Amino acid sequence: MSGNVFSSLTTGLGSWPGTDVREAASIVLGELPALPHVVELPARGLGADTIGRTGALMVDVELDVRTSGYRVAQRKSLAGRRAEDLLHFDLDVLEELWETGGFAATHRVLKVQAAGPFTMAAQVELRSAHRVLTDRGAVRDFAGSLTEGLRQHCAELRSRLGVDIVVQLDEPSLPAVLAGSLSGVTRLDPVRAIPEPEALELLDSVLVGVGVPTVVHCCGADVPLELIRRSNADAAAIDVALLTAGDLDAVGEFLQAGKTLLLGLVPSVAPERIPTWREVAAPAVTLIDRLGFPRSVLATQVSVTPACGLAGATPEWSRHALELAGNVADAFQDAPDSL
Repeated sequence: MSGNVFSSLTTGLGSWPGTDVREAASIVLGELPALPHVVELPARGLGADTIGRTGALMVDVELDVRTSGYRVAQRKSLAGRRAEDLLHFDLDVLEELWETGGFAATHRVLKVQAAGPFTMAAQVELRSAHRVLTDRGAVRDFAGSLTEGLRQHCAELRSRLGVDIVVQLDEPSLPAVLAGSLSGVTRLDPVRAIPEPEALELLDSVLVGVGVPTVVHCCGADVPLELIRRSNADAAAIDVALLTAGDLDAVGEFLQAGKTLLLGLVPSVAPERIPTWREVAAPAVTLIDRLGFPRSVLATQVSVTPACGLAGATPEWSRHALELAGNVADAFQDAPDSL
């Protein structure tokens, strides 16, 4: 793949409402010709959520479920089998649609999503009930398992569909990991922060190891854009509404580094009044103007997404959100200086 495959397009961030994977995949393939993604339907329950689904991708790591959440298991559990079955079913449906819907002739790249190494280490427990994050050796093992699992996942999709694959690492827990603000089993057992140099090294081990273009997605507040800029990620996906004045320098340096911002501009749930595409585009235009960049940057280094996943939206709004995002991206491409 030449250039930055994430630049100047519309894509979704992964999750979708409902439980019908065939309908969801059909909509995503139809609405996102430049960069469709493998859909995630967490409403199906256990194993369909981000953590369970990522666990199904990992190699030589098995997860089970306790009342507190996911926990490392000694052997494959019912929860693990369910997660694997859901994933395999989704890929079978995707392959069928790819062949019968004519998408093979028009689609060249597909995006897959998985929880990143820090979010997995933060949200999964060891058998001792402590977070994986509390054991640096276990964190490294998790990162290695995730890397190999993603490599195999990408290879399978390339074989099935004949397309290039890109990977999105979802890291909602990364800010808390860096800040050391995650709770331990007790107040006397805090979870230490991971220093940025160590975090950067671990993140890069996954980003480089998967062997395909990558984007790091963090749609919460306090996104560590400086860390992502220094990493091997090609792009960062963020919610533009959560940026503060203190984030501007980091955003500017990110763009100066030649990387792409996937800006979450479209609301993830339907607002009381449906915005026009110009209203949706306005925060991105304002951001670029404040940074002093030419608006042509909108056409070369900015892509458009919903603010976060669409699992909490209605099916009607989810489709409309992608249409709005597409209209904004087209305007960025066609006439950014006139916005």
